[in-house]
Amino acid sequence: MNDFTLDELNVLVAVFEKAGIAEGNGSEGEMFSRIKSAQAERAELESMDFDDCLGGACKL
Repeated sequence: MNDFTLDELNVLVAVFEKAGIAEGNGSEGEMFSRIKSAQAERAELESMDFDDCLGGACKL
């Protein structure tokens, strides 16, 4: 699977915002909503400190 990086997702969000696409408005808005959701998930994943998983107390 080819996932977008956080930087790529940030660029996509910026493009949709510059285009004036409203979230949830038509197929473009639906895609924008999905991209913003993926961006938030990727940002959370990249901010995790996997040392937190030591001792069985993993955030995942």
